[in-house]
Amino acid sequence: MKESVTTSWLEKMAFETDINGHKIIIDAIDAVGGENRGPRPKPFMLAALGGCTSMDVISILKKMRVEPDIEDFKVHVSGELTEDHPKHFYKMHVLYEFTPKDGKTLSLDKIKKAVNLSEERYCGVSASYKKSMDITSEIKIN
Repeated sequence: MKESVTTSWLEKMAFETDINGHKIIIDAIDAVGGENRGPRPKPFMLAALGGCTSMDVISILKKMRVEPDIEDFKVHVSGELTEDHPKHFYKMHVLYEFTPKDGKTLSLDKIKKAVNLSEERYCGVSASYKKSMDITSEIKIN
């Protein structure tokens, strides 16, 4: 299986990336010649990890019949960049945040199991990133 994207230069520091038929503008800040028309590239790495693990966790919790008890679910991903060039992430942290529906109690054991399965078995983004950086995580139930 092979994945590919196409990135085309628009002008100045702006580029348009076509991902699965969805066009996204990537740009730099004014200070380096851009016009801030879109996000910078590195945050897409954070979004890729957040999206991959989020989809896994919800899919697993649906199979465990936990998903109907969830009012809200967010995944916050932060990363730390090196000081020297080429600046790259050397560490990422994932916070899984769950809010139960009114009157419901979420099983922490099932949530931990779903998160662990995503992190250790299913999330290909996490598997790739772990080869080059430290990834930590935590679970928060509101």
